[in-house]
Amino acid sequence: MKEIVIKTPEEIAKMRHSGALLAKVFAMLDEVIVEGISTMEINDRAEAFIVDELKSRPSSKGQYDFPYVLNTSIDEVVCHGIPSVSKILRSGMIVNVDITLENGGYIADSSKMYCIGQVTPLAKRLVNNVYESMWQGIRAVKPGATLGDIGHAIQQHAERAGYAIVREYCGHGIGRDMHEEPAVLHFGQPGTGMALQEGMVFTIEPMINQGDRRIKQKKDGWTVITRDKKLSAQWEHTLAVTADGVEILTLRDEERRAGYAERY
Repeated sequence: MKEIVIKTPEEIAKMRHSGALLAKVFAMLDEVIVEGISTMEINDRAEAFIVDELKSRPSSKGQYDFPYVLNTSIDEVVCHGIPSVSKILRSGMIVNVDITLENGGYIADSSKMYCIGQVTPLAKRLVNNVYESMWQGIRAVKPGATLGDIGHAIQQHAERAGYAIVREYCGHGIGRDMHEEPAVLHFGQPGTGMALQEGMVFTIEPMINQGDRRIKQKKDGWTVITRDKKLSAQWEHTLAVTADGVEILTLRDEERRAGYAERY
């Protein structure tokens, strides 16, 4: 295992700035992601905004030879959905938009679910549960807590509602590199795994399925879908362990208005 990179207060300040910029990207996309738009147009609008308006770098582009600035994962797509001019958003779809942004040498990573037009109550229930499952994990973060505490909190909330945790993908440390240690699983046992300490920065990003947890990768080498073709949803934030809790570095304005705090 690689060494955990503990961030200084100055480094966390830079990551906080990158996170705030990334929140602005989602605020812009909130007006763009509507029925009838193609996922490629979402990609292109995000790239122009990140580069031209925010003077930043879309750090997913070129990572592992990925040619786009974001992922658009629709309905049964668990993650790594590829933007396409032919993939048009239609009423009833749910779509996860996953974006990374680098500014000043430090990267922020976040994703958000969008419900297009009139989605079914079952789809909306999944989207809402995954969001709250993420927050259950976030609220478990504090110095001395363990990675298992985070995973257990997420798993309990999701499985209580009848959903299944995808186990092949996880959260990750982040900083100058997009993927650092530690790996943050979204399932686990309390009191197990690495103990958290002030200055750790990582993502929590549960992928949770409506049906079976099993997944498969499509022939394009990127797109991951549920084996049973039932819906999947994901939310993600980048956060820092503080002296007495956690700070969400990518918190969005609508979350503040809804009562979600920046610090716990």
